Amino acid sequence: MAKQKTIFACQNCGFQSPKWLGKCPDCSEWNSFAEEKYSAPQTQESARGLGTGDKQFYTVSDFKSENEIPKSQSTNILELDRVLGGGLVQGSFTLLGGDPGIGKSTLMLQAANKLAQNGKKILYISGEESVHQTQMRAKRLNANSENLFIASETNMDAILSLCEKLNPYLVVIDSIQTVYLPQLQSAPGSVSQVRECAAKLMYLAKTKNSSVLLVGHITKDGSIAGPKVLEHMVDTVLSFEGDNTYQYRILRSLKNRFGPVHEIGVFEMLASGLREVKNPSELFLSQSEVSAPGSTVFCAVEGTRPLLVEVQALATRTNMNMPRRTAIGIDVNRLHLILAILDKHLRLDLYAHDVFVNIVGGFKITEPAADLAVAAALLSSLKNSEIPKNLFFFGELGLTGEVRQVSFPELRLKEAQKMGFKKVEKPLKTIKDLLNIL
Repeated sequence: MAKQKTIFACQNCGFQSPKWLGKCPDCSEWNSFAEEKYSAPQTQESARGLGTGDKQFYTVSDFKSENEIPKSQSTNILELDRVLGGGLVQGSFTLLGGDPGIGKSTLMLQAANKLAQNGKKILYISGEESVHQTQMRAKRLNANSENLFIASETNMDAILSLCEKLNPYLVVIDSIQTVYLPQLQSAPGSVSQVRECAAKLMYLAKTKNSSVLLVGHITKDGSIAGPKVLEHMVDTVLSFEGDNTYQYRILRSLKNRFGPVHEIGVFEMLASGLREVKNPSELFLSQSEVSAPGSTVFCAVEGTRPLLVEVQALATRTNMNMPRRTAIGIDVNRLHLILAILDKHLRLDLYAHDVFVNIVGGFKITEPAADLAVAAALLSSLKNSEIPKNLFFFGELGLTGEVRQVSFPELRLKEAQKMGFKKVEKPLKTIKDLLNIL
């Protein structure tokens, strides 16, 4: 019998302590420690590596045959393949997170069905739905492949037994927070359960060459629930984002060992499931009236994909001592910086105006290349002057009033040209040059 020990683990970050603490010294969270009893089973996994066979070390020249190198398999969903880096790599370990009801299970079931139609054995295990509920959803999505096997199980030992019998190409666990190991005394979803269950699944992926895809819950602040070590263990971390008031969804890669990070795929949620959006620029500009005052077009680059989005701004006079500053889709601190630059170098009375900035469609922009488009939209609204319809913007504003260079200018120009834009305001100018076009 292995000796049983009692530890206190932070349910926010996974920090362990031999005694209870009111405040976690690692993440500074209060009242997050919970008592957990753990009895480590005696297995051979701890003595073996994740390689193949008994040999635990190799040289690169040992793998001379192309059949020994893991290959990526297309899911036949181009937007998903783009984010994964070309397809699902055999033996990979992937984590997908997102808000409740955003469509994570729908996306995974559609991808599993596409792979099953290619002759691959797929095992879809749901810990949140019964087999009949999963079957009803599969019928709605027209996922009826004979190679798609579904199960409802939360016991980790039973899941590993199913994988041993079926030997699937892909195992989907929906979700990792519902799975538990009987050897652990803590509840499903706790830090120790999530960590140990993920370790078992990682061992399965690397030794049996079966791809494993985990669906994970997220916390209130938008991060994936569970210990941070979970994100370090997996090969790929995907985030499924969107707003319930809009039909489209954005799949974003936050970590990828097999392709570029921050790549995005765009989907549209329909009654029959998720549909790919092959031209996101057309979607985000479909209902825009870019010739109205306070409206500009910005060409963003997410990963390697350029897309055009509409930036709207409203500046209106206020009698309040503290004017409002509201930003939706961009960082509000970035908006404060842009307002300070405009006020300093153009001598505007922005302190007497409420300012509202919105990225149309709920799209979120993090790159500073949007500074010039936001500034142009603010000046357009402030002066009630329209911006030409075939003009778009990109560029970063410096504190001294210059417009600085940004990355991927060629991609932005080609995408705008494809969408019919003929003029561009870009770096190598100053903020004062904006006044010439208004």
